[in-house]
Amino acid sequence: MNPLRLLPLSLALGAVFCTPVHAQSLLQLVDAARGYDTVWQAAKLQLDAASSRAEQARAGLLPSVGLSAGVSRANTEVTRPPVDFSGSAQNVGLSASQPLYRPANRINFQQGQRGIDVARAQLEAATQDLLVRVSQAYFDVLAAQDTLTFVQAQKAAVSEQLASAKRNFEVGTSTVTDSREAQARYDLVIAQEIAAENDLRVKKLALDQLVGITGTQPVALAQPVQLPSVQPDDVAAWVQTAQDQQPGVRQAQIALDIARLETRKAGTGHLPTVDLQAGYNIARNPNGTVTTPGMNSRTNNASVGVALNLPLFAGFAVQNRIKETLALEEKAQADLETTRRNVAQATRAAFFGVQSGQGQVRALEAAEASSQSALDANKLGYQVGVRINIDVLNAQSQLFQTKRDLAQARYNVLLGTLKLRQAAGSLSEDDVAAINRLLLQP
Repeated sequence: MNPLRLLPLSLALGAVFCTPVHAQSLLQLVDAARGYDTVWQAAKLQLDAASSRAEQARAGLLPSVGLSAGVSRANTEVTRPPVDFSGSAQNVGLSASQPLYRPANRINFQQGQRGIDVARAQLEAATQDLLVRVSQAYFDVLAAQDTLTFVQAQKAAVSEQLASAKRNFEVGTSTVTDSREAQARYDLVIAQEIAAENDLRVKKLALDQLVGITGTQPVALAQPVQLPSVQPDDVAAWVQTAQDQQPGVRQAQIALDIARLETRKAGTGHLPTVDLQAGYNIARNPNGTVTTPGMNSRTNNASVGVALNLPLFAGFAVQNRIKETLALEEKAQADLETTRRNVAQATRAAFFGVQSGQGQVRALEAAEASSQSALDANKLGYQVGVRINIDVLNAQSQLFQTKRDLAQARYNVLLGTLKLRQAAGSLSEDDVAAINRLLLQP
């Protein structure tokens, strides 16, 4: 039996038995990244700040209370009639104000609430981006591992072919050309192995830095793997979903709402404000006053009332402010339309990318079988003398290249599925969990 026919099975079994005891699944690394990634943490802190900012805006609708107190001493001299008075004064006061009609404060509060919605959309976008970044780094490591494995397998096959060519040359059944061709191919594979080892090292370092774990060991895909299909299989449905719930679109829509509120707030510059005000003040003069020296006095004063403030003219500041906010409102509308168009285009590209990737996987699976058959035929032809050594070497190279491309295409389909859901705004940890179930299970 040809040992190359057993290569896929041997690689799968090797992955099972060589999987490190402390290998991490995709979900485990996502959880680690959530506690380590500063981009996601910054988005979370931004939401906390937006919530506090909204509560600050609420203060404009609530009463305000202030306490004041003071002590002073004065020396007074009057020439006619002659009076020389020296005494102190003590006062304490409590004042309160409750807005009754301040439309600008109400709009500030509404804008603060919309600011929370913006921060939530930003956090959702950061979460989806984190899922994709971790998955990308995860499968980059697996692809680099596969490349190194296939290169090493190719090196073993070329080494065997080189040894065979040398034996045949020694017994006189082949020319020195066969040996030199095999040697050249072997040297090339050695260079490819060095490059593959370095690429794997770099990819692992990138994953380590992303998740905050040193020496990560991703769990490989189980073989054979059944790639998930895209549901619904309709690009228009994905585009509609993206335009309804994609975080970027939601942020642009909220920004438009805030801009409209800003226009309304600018218009309140012509409106009056009404406040309910109350106060209680105590003034005490232990040494009396200039008119009543030596007489300890105390005055209590309580007041309550309504204050009306009506702006009459502000140098056309209000009118120009309204013009400014109207222009900004139109800009926000244009930004929203731009975002919708970009999201629709990105969603279409992601959808067709997944479909194309699935077609490539099917084609490469067929190519793998064909390449295996071609290699078997070339090896048999070489043994009977109708094929030369370079034919076998080329067939081997084509087979291992096809295997590497097939593994990469499978990873691209899985990543493309996640990126499609990210483009549509529906990516969640459940989607990552579905891919995690395709990995080798302990």
